[in-house]
Amino acid sequence: MKTSFIVRSLISVLLFCSSLVWAEESFKIGLILPMTGQSASTGKQIEAAARLYMAQNGTTVAGRKVELIIKDDGGIPDATKRIAQELVVNDKVGVLSGFGLTPLALATAPIATQSKTPMVVMAAATSSITEASPFIVRTSFTLPQCAVAMGDWAPKNGFKRVVTLVSDYGPGIDAERFFKERMQLNSAQVIESLRVPLRNPDFAPFLQKVRDLKPDALFVFVPSGAGAALMKQFLERGMDKAGIKLIGTGDLTDDDQLNDMGDGALGVVTSHHYSAAHPSALNKKFVEAFKKANNGLRPNFMAVGGYDGMRVIYEALKNTKGGQGGGDALLAAMKGQIFESPRGQIFIDAQTRDVVHNIYLRKVEKKDGQLYNVEFDVIKDMKDPGKTK
Repeated sequence: MKTSFIVRSLISVLLFCSSLVWAEESFKIGLILPMTGQSASTGKQIEAAARLYMAQNGTTVAGRKVELIIKDDGGIPDATKRIAQELVVNDKVGVLSGFGLTPLALATAPIATQSKTPMVVMAAATSSITEASPFIVRTSFTLPQCAVAMGDWAPKNGFKRVVTLVSDYGPGIDAERFFKERMQLNSAQVIESLRVPLRNPDFAPFLQKVRDLKPDALFVFVPSGAGAALMKQFLERGMDKAGIKLIGTGDLTDDDQLNDMGDGALGVVTSHHYSAAHPSALNKKFVEAFKKANNGLRPNFMAVGGYDGMRVIYEALKNTKGGQGGGDALLAAMKGQIFESPRGQIFIDAQTRDVVHNIYLRKVEKKDGQLYNVEFDVIKDMKDPGKTK
Protein backbone atom coordinates (compact mmCIF):
# COMPACT_ATOMS: atom_id res chain seq x y z
CA MET A 1 0.00 0.00 0.00
CA LYS A 2 2.78 2.34 0.98
CA THR A 3 4.63 1.68 -2.31
CA SER A 4 1.54 2.33 -4.43
CA PHE A 5 0.88 5.55 -2.49
CA ILE A 6 4.45 6.70 -3.18
CA VAL A 7 4.06 5.82 -6.90
CA ARG A 8 0.78 7.72 -7.14
CA SER A 9 2.36 10.68 -5.37
CA LEU A 10 5.30 10.68 -7.77
CA ILE A 11 2.97 10.52 -10.77
CA SER A 12 0.97 13.46 -9.39
CA VAL A 13 4.14 15.48 -8.88
CA LEU A 14 5.38 14.67 -12.39
CA LEU A 15 2.02 15.62 -13.94
CA PHE A 16 1.97 18.85 -11.96
CA CYS A 17 5.52 19.69 -13.02
CA SER A 18 4.82 18.90 -16.67
CA SER A 19 1.71 21.10 -16.60
CA LEU A 20 3.80 23.91 -15.13
CA VAL A 21 6.40 23.49 -17.89
CA TRP A 22 3.62 23.49 -20.52
CA ALA A 23 2.07 26.63 -19.04
CA GLU A 24 5.46 28.36 -19.01
CA GLU A 25 5.97 27.64 -22.70
CA SER A 26 4.64 30.53 -24.75
CA PHE A 27 1.95 29.97 -27.35
CA LYS A 28 3.45 31.18 -30.61
CA ILE A 29 1.51 32.77 -33.45
CA GLY A 30 3.37 32.92 -36.75
CA LEU A 31 2.29 36.02 -38.70
CA ILE A 32 3.52 35.84 -42.32
CA LEU A 33 3.07 39.10 -44.21
CA PRO A 34 4.36 41.02 -47.27
CA MET A 35 6.23 43.72 -45.35
CA THR A 36 8.26 44.68 -48.42
CA GLY A 37 7.45 44.74 -52.14
CA GLN A 38 4.29 45.68 -54.00
CA SER A 39 1.91 44.60 -51.19
CA ALA A 40 3.84 46.15 -48.28
CA SER A 41 0.86 48.30 -47.25
CA THR A 42 -1.08 45.08 -46.53
CA GLY A 43 1.64 43.84 -44.20
CA LYS A 44 1.91 47.20 -42.45
CA GLN A 45 -1.84 47.36 -41.78
CA ILE A 46 -2.19 43.78 -40.51
CA GLU A 47 0.89 43.96 -38.29
CA ALA A 48 -0.37 47.21 -36.75
CA ALA A 49 -3.80 45.69 -36.11
CA ALA A 50 -2.37 42.52 -34.54
CA ARG A 51 -0.15 44.54 -32.23
CA LEU A 52 -3.09 46.79 -31.28
CA TYR A 53 -5.25 43.79 -30.40
CA MET A 54 -2.52 42.39 -28.16
CA ALA A 55 -1.95 45.78 -26.51
CA GLN A 56 -5.66 46.01 -25.73
CA ASN A 57 -6.19 42.39 -24.65
CA GLY A 58 -2.91 41.43 -23.02
CA THR A 59 -0.21 38.90 -23.86
CA THR A 60 -1.40 36.13 -21.55
CA VAL A 61 -4.42 33.97 -22.42
CA ALA A 62 -5.72 31.15 -20.22
CA GLY A 63 -2.49 31.26 -18.25
CA ARG A 64 -0.19 31.06 -21.28
CA LYS A 65 2.07 33.77 -22.61
CA VAL A 66 1.28 34.62 -26.24
CA GLU A 67 4.20 35.38 -28.55
CA LEU A 68 3.79 36.94 -32.00
CA ILE A 69 6.48 36.02 -34.54
CA ILE A 70 6.31 38.29 -37.60
CA LYS A 71 8.01 37.22 -40.83
CA ASP A 72 8.28 39.07 -44.15
CA ASP A 73 7.65 36.94 -47.26
CA GLY A 74 7.94 39.87 -49.71
CA GLY A 75 4.76 38.65 -51.40
CA ILE A 76 6.61 35.66 -52.92
CA PRO A 77 4.86 32.24 -52.57
CA ASP A 78 8.09 30.19 -52.35
CA ALA A 79 9.25 32.41 -49.49
CA THR A 80 5.88 32.05 -47.73
CA LYS A 81 6.05 28.27 -47.92
CA ARG A 82 9.64 28.14 -46.64
CA ILE A 83 8.85 30.52 -43.76
CA ALA A 84 5.74 28.53 -42.81
CA GLN A 85 7.79 25.31 -42.69
CA GLU A 86 10.40 26.96 -40.48
CA LEU A 87 7.74 28.37 -38.14
CA VAL A 88 6.07 24.98 -37.72
CA VAL A 89 9.23 22.85 -37.44
CA ASN A 90 11.71 25.16 -35.69
CA ASP A 91 9.53 27.64 -33.79
CA LYS A 92 6.71 25.18 -33.06
CA VAL A 93 3.99 27.78 -33.66
CA GLY A 94 0.45 26.87 -32.64
CA VAL A 95 -1.17 28.99 -35.38
CA LEU A 96 -0.09 30.29 -38.78
CA SER A 97 -1.67 33.58 -39.84
CA GLY A 98 -1.52 36.55 -42.21
CA PHE A 99 -1.28 35.74 -45.96
CA GLY A 100 -1.48 38.98 -47.91
CA LEU A 101 -2.29 37.46 -51.32
CA THR A 102 -4.03 34.32 -52.58
CA PRO A 103 -0.89 32.58 -53.98
CA LEU A 104 0.77 32.98 -50.56
CA ALA A 105 -2.13 31.32 -48.76
CA LEU A 106 -2.34 28.47 -51.28
CA ALA A 107 1.42 27.84 -50.98
CA THR A 108 1.03 27.35 -47.22
CA ALA A 109 -2.14 25.23 -47.21
CA PRO A 110 -0.38 21.80 -47.53
CA ILE A 111 1.86 22.63 -44.54
CA ALA A 112 -1.17 23.50 -42.40
CA THR A 113 -2.80 20.19 -43.38
CA GLN A 114 0.27 18.02 -42.79
CA SER A 115 1.12 19.59 -39.42
CA LYS A 116 -2.51 20.06 -38.29
CA THR A 117 -1.78 23.73 -37.62
CA PRO A 118 -4.73 26.14 -37.84
CA MET A 119 -4.12 28.76 -40.52
CA VAL A 120 -5.97 32.07 -40.11
CA VAL A 121 -6.20 33.93 -43.43
CA MET A 122 -6.45 37.64 -42.65
CA ALA A 123 -6.19 39.12 -46.16
CA ALA A 124 -6.34 36.78 -49.17
CA ALA A 125 -9.82 36.73 -50.73
CA THR A 126 -10.19 34.09 -53.47
CA SER A 127 -13.28 32.01 -52.72
CA SER A 128 -11.57 28.61 -53.00
CA ILE A 129 -8.85 29.26 -50.39
CA THR A 130 -10.70 27.61 -47.51
CA GLU A 131 -11.06 24.47 -49.62
CA ALA A 132 -7.28 24.13 -49.95
CA SER A 133 -6.91 22.83 -46.38
CA PRO A 134 -9.37 21.70 -43.66
CA PHE A 135 -7.26 23.77 -41.22
CA ILE A 136 -7.89 27.16 -42.90
CA VAL A 137 -10.15 29.74 -41.23
CA ARG A 138 -10.72 33.10 -42.94
CA THR A 139 -11.37 36.46 -41.24
CA SER A 140 -10.92 38.71 -44.29
CA PHE A 141 -13.62 38.46 -46.98
CA THR A 142 -14.22 36.93 -50.41
CA LEU A 143 -14.39 38.73 -53.74
CA PRO A 144 -17.64 37.00 -54.77
CA GLN A 145 -19.33 38.59 -51.74
CA CYS A 146 -18.44 42.07 -53.01
CA ALA A 147 -18.88 41.38 -56.73
CA VAL A 148 -22.40 39.99 -56.36
CA ALA A 149 -23.48 43.06 -54.36
CA MET A 150 -22.18 45.40 -57.07
CA GLY A 151 -23.67 43.21 -59.81
CA ASP A 152 -27.08 43.84 -58.25
CA TRP A 153 -26.57 47.57 -57.61
CA ALA A 154 -25.18 48.64 -61.00
CA PRO A 155 -28.08 47.59 -63.29
CA LYS A 156 -30.66 49.00 -60.86
CA ASN A 157 -28.90 52.35 -61.11
CA GLY A 158 -28.77 52.64 -64.87
CA PHE A 159 -25.45 50.94 -65.69
CA LYS A 160 -26.48 48.37 -68.29
CA ARG A 161 -23.29 48.20 -70.41
CA VAL A 162 -20.20 47.68 -68.28
CA VAL A 163 -16.54 46.78 -68.89
CA THR A 164 -14.68 44.83 -66.19
CA LEU A 165 -10.99 45.43 -65.45
CA VAL A 166 -9.36 43.13 -62.90
CA SER A 167 -5.92 42.02 -61.76
CA ASP A 168 -5.12 38.70 -63.41
CA TYR A 169 -5.06 36.27 -60.49
CA GLY A 170 -7.52 34.39 -58.26
CA PRO A 171 -9.48 37.22 -56.62
CA GLY A 172 -9.68 39.21 -59.87
CA ILE A 173 -10.98 36.22 -61.78
CA ASP A 174 -13.55 35.64 -59.00
CA ALA A 175 -14.63 39.30 -59.12
CA GLU A 176 -14.96 39.24 -62.92
CA ARG A 177 -16.93 35.99 -62.98
CA PHE A 178 -19.39 36.73 -60.19
CA PHE A 179 -20.01 40.33 -61.29
CA LYS A 180 -20.64 39.21 -64.88
CA GLU A 181 -23.01 36.43 -63.83
CA ARG A 182 -24.98 38.80 -61.61
CA MET A 183 -25.19 41.45 -64.33
CA GLN A 184 -26.64 38.87 -66.71
CA LEU A 185 -29.20 37.80 -64.11
CA ASN A 186 -30.21 41.47 -63.89
CA SER A 187 -30.64 41.78 -67.69
CA ALA A 188 -27.47 43.85 -68.08
CA GLN A 189 -24.30 43.19 -70.06
CA VAL A 190 -20.54 43.02 -69.55
CA ILE A 191 -19.37 44.10 -73.00
CA GLU A 192 -15.66 43.40 -72.41
CA SER A 193 -13.55 41.70 -69.71
CA LEU A 194 -9.98 42.97 -69.33
CA ARG A 195 -7.25 41.45 -67.13
CA VAL A 196 -4.16 43.35 -66.00
CA PRO A 197 -0.92 41.63 -64.87
CA LEU A 198 -0.63 41.45 -61.08
CA ARG A 199 3.05 42.42 -61.01
CA ASN A 200 3.99 45.96 -62.09
CA PRO A 201 0.69 46.69 -63.85
CA ASP A 202 0.41 49.38 -66.52
CA PHE A 203 -3.24 50.41 -66.67
CA ALA A 204 -2.83 52.89 -69.57
CA PRO A 205 -3.51 50.62 -72.60
CA PHE A 206 -6.44 48.96 -70.83
CA LEU A 207 -8.03 52.28 -69.89
CA GLN A 208 -7.65 53.55 -73.45
CA LYS A 209 -9.53 50.47 -74.67
CA VAL A 210 -12.27 51.15 -72.11
CA ARG A 211 -12.57 54.75 -73.32
CA ASP A 212 -12.94 53.55 -76.92
CA LEU A 213 -15.72 51.10 -75.92
CA LYS A 214 -17.73 53.90 -74.22
CA PRO A 215 -19.49 51.77 -71.56
CA ASP A 216 -21.86 53.15 -68.94
CA ALA A 217 -19.40 52.13 -66.24
CA LEU A 218 -16.04 50.50 -65.57
CA PHE A 219 -16.05 47.83 -62.83
CA VAL A 220 -12.62 47.40 -61.21
CA PHE A 221 -10.87 45.01 -58.86
CA VAL A 222 -7.23 45.65 -57.98
CA PRO A 223 -5.44 44.42 -54.83
CA SER A 224 -4.90 46.66 -51.83
CA GLY A 225 -2.31 49.32 -52.69
CA ALA A 226 -2.99 49.51 -56.44
CA GLY A 227 -6.17 51.62 -56.40
CA ALA A 228 -4.44 55.02 -56.31
CA ALA A 229 -2.46 54.35 -59.49
CA LEU A 230 -5.55 53.23 -61.37
CA MET A 231 -7.60 56.19 -60.13
CA LYS A 232 -4.87 58.63 -61.21
CA GLN A 233 -4.74 57.23 -64.75
CA PHE A 234 -8.56 57.06 -65.00
CA LEU A 235 -8.80 60.76 -64.17
CA GLU A 236 -5.82 61.78 -66.34
CA ARG A 237 -7.59 60.32 -69.36
CA GLY A 238 -10.73 62.29 -68.55
CA MET A 239 -12.82 59.14 -68.43
CA ASP A 240 -15.05 60.55 -65.73
CA LYS A 241 -15.77 63.58 -67.93
CA ALA A 242 -16.49 61.23 -70.84
CA GLY A 243 -19.44 59.88 -68.84
CA ILE A 244 -17.89 56.57 -67.76
CA LYS A 245 -18.80 55.84 -64.12
CA LEU A 246 -16.11 54.16 -62.01
CA ILE A 247 -17.42 51.37 -59.74
CA GLY A 248 -15.80 48.36 -58.11
CA THR A 249 -15.00 46.38 -55.03
CA GLY A 250 -13.73 48.25 -51.98
CA ASP A 251 -10.07 47.55 -52.70
CA LEU A 252 -10.33 50.30 -55.34
CA THR A 253 -10.97 53.07 -52.78
CA ASP A 254 -8.76 51.59 -50.04
CA ASP A 255 -8.98 53.67 -46.84
CA ASP A 256 -5.18 53.53 -46.60
CA GLN A 257 -4.84 55.53 -49.84
CA LEU A 258 -8.16 57.30 -50.29
CA ASN A 259 -7.06 60.77 -49.14
CA ASP A 260 -4.15 60.66 -51.60
CA MET A 261 -6.55 60.09 -54.53
CA GLY A 262 -7.93 63.63 -54.38
CA ASP A 263 -11.39 64.96 -55.14
CA GLY A 264 -11.50 63.02 -58.41
CA ALA A 265 -12.49 60.01 -56.30
CA LEU A 266 -15.66 61.75 -55.05
CA GLY A 267 -18.79 59.84 -56.01
CA VAL A 268 -17.05 56.52 -56.76
CA VAL A 269 -19.33 53.68 -55.59
CA THR A 270 -17.91 50.43 -54.25
CA SER A 271 -19.11 47.34 -52.39
CA HIS A 272 -17.15 46.05 -49.40
CA HIS A 273 -17.31 44.69 -45.87
CA TYR A 274 -15.47 47.51 -44.08
CA SER A 275 -15.07 51.25 -44.11
CA ALA A 276 -13.18 53.37 -41.61
CA ALA A 277 -16.36 55.50 -41.63
CA HIS A 278 -18.58 52.60 -40.46
CA PRO A 279 -20.81 54.39 -37.92
CA SER A 280 -20.72 51.95 -34.98
CA ALA A 281 -19.39 52.89 -31.54
CA LEU A 282 -16.98 49.93 -31.65
CA ASN A 283 -15.52 51.01 -34.99
CA LYS A 284 -15.09 54.61 -33.84
CA LYS A 285 -13.05 53.33 -30.87
CA PHE A 286 -11.05 51.01 -33.14
CA VAL A 287 -10.19 53.75 -35.64
CA GLU A 288 -9.22 56.17 -32.87
CA ALA A 289 -7.00 53.60 -31.12
CA PHE A 290 -5.40 52.48 -34.40
CA LYS A 291 -4.57 56.05 -35.42
CA LYS A 292 -3.18 56.84 -31.98
CA ALA A 293 -0.90 53.79 -32.06
CA ASN A 294 0.28 54.39 -35.64
CA ASN A 295 1.02 58.10 -36.08
CA GLY A 296 -2.40 58.94 -37.51
CA LEU A 297 -2.57 56.04 -39.99
CA ARG A 298 -6.16 55.22 -40.92
CA PRO A 299 -7.05 51.50 -40.67
CA ASN A 300 -8.28 49.76 -43.81
CA PHE A 301 -10.00 46.45 -44.51
CA MET A 302 -6.70 44.59 -44.14
CA ALA A 303 -6.37 45.95 -40.61
CA VAL A 304 -9.83 44.75 -39.62
CA GLY A 305 -9.06 41.30 -41.06
CA GLY A 306 -5.95 41.14 -38.88
CA TYR A 307 -7.69 42.51 -35.79
CA ASP A 308 -10.55 40.03 -36.07
CA GLY A 309 -8.11 37.21 -36.84
CA MET A 310 -6.34 37.85 -33.54
CA ARG A 311 -9.69 37.85 -31.76
CA VAL A 312 -10.55 34.44 -33.26
CA ILE A 313 -7.18 33.04 -32.12
CA TYR A 314 -7.48 34.49 -28.59
CA GLU A 315 -11.02 33.14 -28.12
CA ALA A 316 -9.92 29.70 -29.35
CA LEU A 317 -7.07 29.77 -26.81
CA LYS A 318 -9.50 30.65 -24.02
CA ASN A 319 -11.90 27.87 -25.00
CA THR A 320 -9.10 25.26 -25.13
CA LYS A 321 -7.54 26.39 -21.83
CA GLY A 322 -4.43 27.68 -23.52
CA GLY A 323 -4.33 25.38 -26.54
CA GLN A 324 -4.89 22.00 -24.88
CA GLY A 325 -5.76 19.36 -27.46
CA GLY A 326 -3.48 20.84 -30.13
CA GLY A 327 -4.45 22.01 -33.60
CA ASP A 328 -7.66 20.00 -33.88
CA ALA A 329 -9.05 21.50 -30.66
CA LEU A 330 -8.03 25.03 -31.62
CA LEU A 331 -9.64 24.67 -35.05
CA ALA A 332 -12.88 23.40 -33.50
CA ALA A 333 -12.89 26.40 -31.14
CA MET A 334 -12.45 28.81 -34.07
CA LYS A 335 -15.45 27.44 -35.97
CA GLY A 336 -18.80 29.01 -35.23
CA GLN A 337 -17.51 32.10 -33.42
CA ILE A 338 -20.01 34.98 -33.51
CA PHE A 339 -18.99 38.47 -32.42
CA GLU A 340 -19.19 42.18 -33.13
CA SER A 341 -16.27 43.43 -35.18
CA PRO A 342 -15.40 47.00 -36.17
CA ARG A 343 -17.04 46.03 -39.50
CA GLY A 344 -20.29 44.91 -37.82
CA GLN A 345 -21.54 41.48 -36.73
CA ILE A 346 -19.52 38.56 -38.11
CA PHE A 347 -19.71 34.77 -37.95
CA ILE A 348 -17.21 32.03 -38.78
CA ASP A 349 -19.26 29.43 -40.66
CA ALA A 350 -18.58 26.07 -39.00
CA GLN A 351 -19.01 24.14 -42.28
CA THR A 352 -16.98 26.32 -44.68
CA ARG A 353 -14.69 27.99 -42.08
CA ASP A 354 -15.32 31.20 -44.01
CA VAL A 355 -16.45 34.58 -42.76
CA VAL A 356 -20.11 35.61 -42.95
CA HIS A 357 -20.66 39.37 -42.63
CA ASN A 358 -22.43 42.42 -44.01
CA ILE A 359 -21.52 43.83 -47.41
CA TYR A 360 -22.02 47.58 -47.69
CA LEU A 361 -22.59 49.82 -50.70
CA ARG A 362 -20.46 52.94 -50.19
CA LYS A 363 -19.89 56.25 -51.96
CA VAL A 364 -16.75 58.38 -51.62
CA GLU A 365 -17.71 61.62 -49.85
CA LYS A 366 -15.85 64.40 -48.10
CA LYS A 367 -16.29 64.71 -44.33
CA ASP A 368 -14.34 67.18 -42.17
CA GLY A 369 -11.97 67.80 -45.07
CA GLN A 370 -11.14 64.11 -45.61
CA LEU A 371 -12.37 61.49 -48.08
CA TYR A 372 -14.29 58.51 -46.73
CA ASN A 373 -16.25 55.54 -48.06
CA VAL A 374 -19.69 56.42 -46.70
CA GLU A 375 -22.12 53.51 -46.44
CA PHE A 376 -25.58 54.00 -47.94
CA ASP A 377 -26.95 50.43 -48.19
CA VAL A 378 -26.25 46.98 -46.75
CA ILE A 379 -26.69 43.30 -47.61
CA LYS A 380 -26.77 41.57 -44.24
CA ASP A 381 -25.08 38.31 -43.26
CA MET A 382 -23.72 37.46 -46.70
CA LYS A 383 -22.15 34.02 -47.06
CA ASP A 384 -19.59 33.44 -49.78
CA PRO A 385 -21.54 32.97 -53.06
CA GLY A 386 -18.59 30.91 -54.30
CA LYS A 387 -19.42 28.14 -51.83
CA THR A 388 -22.86 27.59 -53.37
CA LYS A 389 -21.55 26.83 -56.86
